[in-house]
Amino acid sequence: MPGITSQYLDRYRRLTAGDGTGALLPVTGAQRRFVLVRSLDPSGRPDLVPMFFAFPHGTVDPARLRTAARRLAARHTALRSRPTVVRGTPVLSVGEPDVPVTRPVPAPGERPADALRRALASWDAQGPPLRLFLVHDEERREDILAVVLDHAVCDGRSLARIVEDLGAAYAEDATEVAREETEAERVAYRDAVLGQLAAEERADTPDAAAHWADRLRAVRARAELPRPQGVPDGALPTGAARASLPARDDRVPFPALLDACRAAARALHGPGHVVPLGYPWGGRPAGAEPVVGCFLNTVVFPADTGQDPAPEATADAWWDDLDHADAPFDAVVTAVRATGSGWTGGLDGLLTVDDDNRRPPLRLGGVEGREVHVDGRPVRAPFAVSVTQGAEIRLRMVWDRAVLADDTARRAFDALTGALRRPHTP
Repeated sequence: MPGITSQYLDRYRRLTAGDGTGALLPVTGAQRRFVLVRSLDPSGRPDLVPMFFAFPHGTVDPARLRTAARRLAARHTALRSRPTVVRGTPVLSVGEPDVPVTRPVPAPGERPADALRRALASWDAQGPPLRLFLVHDEERREDILAVVLDHAVCDGRSLARIVEDLGAAYAEDATEVAREETEAERVAYRDAVLGQLAAEERADTPDAAAHWADRLRAVRARAELPRPQGVPDGALPTGAARASLPARDDRVPFPALLDACRAAARALHGPGHVVPLGYPWGGRPAGAEPVVGCFLNTVVFPADTGQDPAPEATADAWWDDLDHADAPFDAVVTAVRATGSGWTGGLDGLLTVDDDNRRPPLRLGGVEGREVHVDGRPVRAPFAVSVTQGAEIRLRMVWDRAVLADDTARRAFDALTGALRRPHTP
């Protein structure tokens, strides 16, 4: 029987046969996962990737910003394409480069962060995948610019390119992007996606299915947690904790980060569980143009909360996983369920890792924005950990207060930071 990727490509080719407009583009396995997750959410809520920057008040010209954002979308097909499903087939529908710049006004008693959270909560999934929000912070005499993307069109590796290109477009005097440039990028984007799908098709093998079926056999449908009494009135739906650790010359190896997340999972669930944690991995296919898009696959780490394995054991298992990391997420879930597992692909934790050197600041008109956080936004798992390595190691953990009580989550965060303070094996 053909693999999931082969079946998808066959459906896509039949759907677009005879269509010379190029208005419907294929999606990667990573994008299929986001479309699936959205379809299973009763509210249809998309996953959003926001970046927030504070500028001195009055230094951002909204009209110039909107023109720059339109040029940005004209140059990157993914930023003007809406994820949709046509006759049961997930696709991207290419549209015009329309990027709204909305200026939410805080209600009486609201802070600027409240206005931004309210704006993001009202996100219409049928609208443009890239939107900008500009909110005035009267107390700090700043304007907070939110650059927000639908995660189904953009992965974390694209963010630096978007920030850099938005700043460059803001500095330009031209108002329109040549149609030839737009069309050339659309072709490059389509070729990159087809190259990614070809790689996923090659990776969707019986050997990969057997690896993931064995590796994730013990994962449960969703590890049970004692439910909190409820989110207190007036509290944000998610909590957050942060810490900074001294940087190390050799950086923290990825297996050590996985073991630290295992420690957090043990603090939450106790020993004797295998908790599914997801992390993005991968890149653009070999030879593809460095297009903006969603290419990073979600790889699952089975965090066994029993005794800590030797660091070498985690590293060896992780390297074995990477040999099969191109297998699309939906194929992995199918392979695990074929063993009789009740796991449907839900993740009990998420891990993302970034490098300070890969996050250029946003400069608009020669003014550098200060990147800030807006907490309290929804999280797609009980908890999510982000690690930024650079001059220091910055840790941030957010959690769903409907699932985790604050004191329980903070114990898990303490376990996470404690594990990373210990010496690690390179």
